[in-house]
Amino acid sequence: MSLPTFAIHPIARFSGAPQPVKRPKEVAYFSYDDNHKFHLDDSSLQWYYPPQLGADLSKGFETFDKHDDSIDEHLDSLLKTIIAHEKEEGKKIDANVITWRGMMTKIMSAPFEDRDGFEMRATLFQDCIFIEEDHGYKQHAHATQDRQQRSRPGQFPPELMAYWGYKFETLSCLPRPWGEMSREFIENRDKHIVSNKAQYCSVVRTGLGKTIMCIGGEVDAIWDSKPRQKGASTNWVELKTSVKPHDERSMHNFERKLMKFWIQSFLLGVPRIIVGYRSQSGILKETEDIQTLSIPDIAASRGVRSWDANTCINFASAFLDWLRDTIRGQGVWRISRRPRSLTIEVSQVFEDGHDNILTEDFIDWRKELGQRGCKS
Repeated sequence: MSLPTFAIHPIARFSGAPQPVKRPKEVAYFSYDDNHKFHLDDSSLQWYYPPQLGADLSKGFETFDKHDDSIDEHLDSLLKTIIAHEKEEGKKIDANVITWRGMMTKIMSAPFEDRDGFEMRATLFQDCIFIEEDHGYKQHAHATQDRQQRSRPGQFPPELMAYWGYKFETLSCLPRPWGEMSREFIENRDKHIVSNKAQYCSVVRTGLGKTIMCIGGEVDAIWDSKPRQKGASTNWVELKTSVKPHDERSMHNFERKLMKFWIQSFLLGVPRIIVGYRSQSGILKETEDIQTLSIPDIAASRGVRSWDANTCINFASAFLDWLRDTIRGQGVWRISRRPRSLTIEVSQVFEDGHDNILTEDFIDWRKELGQRGCKS
């Protein structure tokens, strides 16, 4: 029996005016501390402050305090946060899909990004599809990419190039607003130990077309201050690094990056992206402040033909409609796209249960919430 498949091509059928988009509203948040421990607060929130140009992004690599990403964290932190939110509101969050931002980024970029493929796991619970990345596939894909990068002559080690992004964040952030920080701290950020363990994660409710989503994802920094009103627009800042395009090949690579920059920030409602342009050897040369909503127009004005924002939105909307129509039974499902494939396949892995996608605490809470509803 053939697997249910969603055809990605021809992508022309997804062009035209975009499907309705529901503005992302933060409904909850959580933090990971310096040891990557979960906290239901905003203790790891950071504020943007311009970095010193000319900094060597390789500096401090030997003391990098790196998070161990070999551990599969599933949706655990997102589910803990949703439980707290639902307890506060006294009702279940209204969503058709609950997942991490990274999963939706892969789906939205699928019409124009086919090199790596992806594999996700999903389960249906109380009319909502919960989606997580397949950890084994992710680890294997990263190992393959590392081998490919190492085989290129003159290429810096992939671990070092990944570090450059975290170093740029350290150079560009403060743990409190500028007025509360000492001049010494600000001017010595280049000497601080770099770590990717602490994170502030925003949980938003948003929607594409007919599908309402609850998405969690890391936010790098805030521009000014967080509004007191829950769900109000916030001046978040996304931090990115890139080599400044200087020829046709690097321009094409930057176009692809722009698409990812736009999707990631669009999904969480991040209005501003600060791009740190570096040299080939990792020296920070300049920064550019880009408004997220202007990226599609910027891409069009530069003659970009490698991606289209409306197509990304319409494709994701159509795919989610199809996915909700396909995943109707219990158990665990696999959502996969092989590298260079023109289709996304969905198959049932287990007929019963939710495996580790959902925690027992979350299932028990939803049962308790349902019983409360029956009594009221």
